[in-house]
Amino acid sequence: MNLRQSFLANNECYIAGKTIIPAGIMLHSTGAPNPNLRRYVGPDDGLLGHNQFHNHWNVYHPEGRDIGPHAYTNDGKGRCLVCGGRQVCPHAFIGKLADGSIATYQTLPWDMRGWHAAGRANDSYIGIEVCEDGLTDAAYFEAVYREAAELCVYLCGLYGIKPEAPSLIDHSEGAALGIAGKHADVMHWWPKHGKDMGVFRADARKLLSAATPPPSPWAAEAWAWAKERGITDGTNPQGPCTREQVVTMLWRYDGLK
Repeated sequence: MNLRQSFLANNECYIAGKTIIPAGIMLHSTGAPNPNLRRYVGPDDGLLGHNQFHNHWNVYHPEGRDIGPHAYTNDGKGRCLVCGGRQVCPHAFIGKLADGSIATYQTLPWDMRGWHAAGRANDSYIGIEVCEDGLTDAAYFEAVYREAAELCVYLCGLYGIKPEAPSLIDHSEGAALGIAGKHADVMHWWPKHGKDMGVFRADARKLLSAATPPPSPWAAEAWAWAKERGITDGTNPQGPCTREQVVTMLWRYDGLK
């Protein structure tokens, strides 16, 4: 994984600064045949390359006129009447650098509320946008697919997210669950290369299993005891634990007595 950081600090979403407790990951794709990260992430950091059109998303309302902070007035079609832009901002983009290599750019803090789902998923899901090409380049697809899997595994380990539905889903699955807008991504693209979200989750589980270290020797016996009694599901023994996870384990233990 080639993870870099360039927060979209001029975007209204970043400025709003609302936080979440990440409980899931939602994959998206950009819906436009442009695999270059500089189309969405800016300014150029020496790796992204120059965006001569200055149409990246580090503006108050992406895809609109860069006029700075102003009140958003919906035109009824999801556009701002003032600047013509949209209220949109994911947590990360995956795509090409100027040299053609693949990278992930984190564009929001993982625990900041993003604007990526057009629904309730914004309140608890990390949104990841994969830059589309013409949807037919197998080499590009394999590279961004692998990058997305490694990023999801990293985030699963960071927040204790399970790499299974409904915790790890795409936008189309979010729409079916009623927590996201009616979009088809990524299932309009990935099946063209023999992949779907079921395969992606299975690949993520394999990567997570290989990447997750076992319990430390001093904790092995206690870990086995807790797993056997259902106090923990036995995954990610050395990962961080949220307050809600601690409380859940205590609740499960109390139920055994």
